[in-house]
Amino acid sequence: MAVNVTLRSIDAATYAAEVLPLTAELWAGERSLHGYVEQTAQIARCGYGRRHYRTVGLYDGASLVASFKRYERTLRAGSQRLRATGIGAVFTPREFRGRGYASAMLAMELDRSLADGVDLAFLFSDIEPRFYTSLGFVTMPSRSMSLRADNLPATRIEVAGLDGRDWIGVQRCFELGERHRPWAFVRTPLVWEWLRLRMRQASEHRAGIETNLVVRRRRAIAAYVLGARAPHEDAYVLDEFGFADGEAAAVIPALLRSAAGDLRRITGWLPVESAREALPRASVRKRTKALFMVAPLSAAAKRWVKEAAAANTDGVWSTDHI
Repeated sequence: MAVNVTLRSIDAATYAAEVLPLTAELWAGERSLHGYVEQTAQIARCGYGRRHYRTVGLYDGASLVASFKRYERTLRAGSQRLRATGIGAVFTPREFRGRGYASAMLAMELDRSLADGVDLAFLFSDIEPRFYTSLGFVTMPSRSMSLRADNLPATRIEVAGLDGRDWIGVQRCFELGERHRPWAFVRTPLVWEWLRLRMRQASEHRAGIETNLVVRRRRAIAAYVLGARAPHEDAYVLDEFGFADGEAAAVIPALLRSAAGDLRRITGWLPVESAREALPRASVRKRTKALFMVAPLSAAAKRWVKEAAAANTDGVWSTDHI
């Protein structure tokens, strides 16, 4: 690897022209290249994207030799707020692989984040985690669960599809649940906007049918589930659920059964600890993809990682995935 490498932001047009045609095979799914490019541009144009999202590249001279997407989030650990840098879509063009460019790029980003006062970096690894461990990342608990839909109660409840007017109630349920968690990623209005955009784009379920349901109590949202029906997997893939109180928590199993319909299973990431008690016992196993990994940069983040790892509980929803 040459010594004249630099790390800098990539403008949207350059990223669309030089990176996305190469990564489409990995991440476009069933979308056309045009659709893939347009949806990436939508992320950059939304309120969250304009303030908290960047595409970054490593240049060796004039050559773009590696790239990634950078997301800014805040993590609440007890009463502390920790600044977090999310790293996604790490990519090296085929002709530049094997030269250490990706390692150098991420090491430079960690150094830059540390200098900027960022407390931690995080990512969701789909490759051998030892690559990231060598850069200082720690693998956090990352598990998946599976439930037989017919083992859930067939309680009669009035279910409705989530519509645009329901999001305020969904956010309220989510925030009520967050009060009971020792740590979590903070969701600002801009983060919620970004999450909703990704759902409309079906970025996490390219082969599924988005199925988001709510239970209303009078005019308020009492409980909700977000996910997708995946007939090819005979499963409803759960992304997240929330509830307003203990009475509403009791309807989550029946709400999931309604979401599954004639599908055999409920699958997804293991829910966070504060919500898990709403579900019956499930089959649980370690995930092989999207392993949540964290590189603590500040003293406060190092203390949090030590405590969170020792607790051995999953702490992110799949809706936090980048």
